[in-house]
Amino acid sequence: MSNVDNKELDRMLKQAFDASTKIYQERGFQRRVGFGSRPALVSVDLANAWTRPGNPFTCDQEAMDKEIIPGMQRLLKACRDNGHPVIHVTTAYEITDRDASFTDMGLWHCKIPIDVVNLKDKELWAIDSRIAPVEGEYTLLKKRASSFHGTGLAGILRAAGVDTILVTGVTATACVRTTICDGLADGFRTIAVRECIGDRIPGAVAWNLYDIDAKFADVHSVDECVQYLNTVKATRAAAE
Repeated sequence: MSNVDNKELDRMLKQAFDASTKIYQERGFQRRVGFGSRPALVSVDLANAWTRPGNPFTCDQEAMDKEIIPGMQRLLKACRDNGHPVIHVTTAYEITDRDASFTDMGLWHCKIPIDVVNLKDKELWAIDSRIAPVEGEYTLLKKRASSFHGTGLAGILRAAGVDTILVTGVTATACVRTTICDGLADGFRTIAVRECIGDRIPGAVAWNLYDIDAKFADVHSVDECVQYLNTVKATRAAAE
């Protein structure tokens, strides 16, 4: 990663995106799903194994410390101030023996080292203390990339009347992306919060957010999302 010129990579990606945008728009892509009236925040895998150094899953630490965590703190404050649901999603496994005939890892361990995140080692899969859940917020344990796959997330959201999910977390290439895709497929308005999504390698976030914005969600800044979260409460109060 240290040998990559990030500025040059960003310039090249922007050039490619600018050229592709015209093609996409001519063909009817990049439509807007828009914000609904009942939002929830879905934070994906912002647990210590991903947010802190020294783990195979560790993500870009500069982005984590300077953008993702501070952005999450702002979103959490807006949700808590206005009574919006918050779901913290994390990942861990009970049977981490790769040679076992039966395991809750499925076959994912054949591709990535998910066996290091053992359910017994709670410190690894605990949500980062800087954005720790408070009373009234739900922590969801998943086993696959998508926060919806094999979990009760869709039912939890529907029971709360949620129509819009603001998705944050890591990684852009896997768990965040699949959560967004499945969220849209399940009928939720999907919003990707730009500064609060991370990954491990240069270019991964920029490319995925561009592609997600074209096909699966609206990408918005933290500022726009905080304003929305604060406005929804005001709108409800006025209606009441």
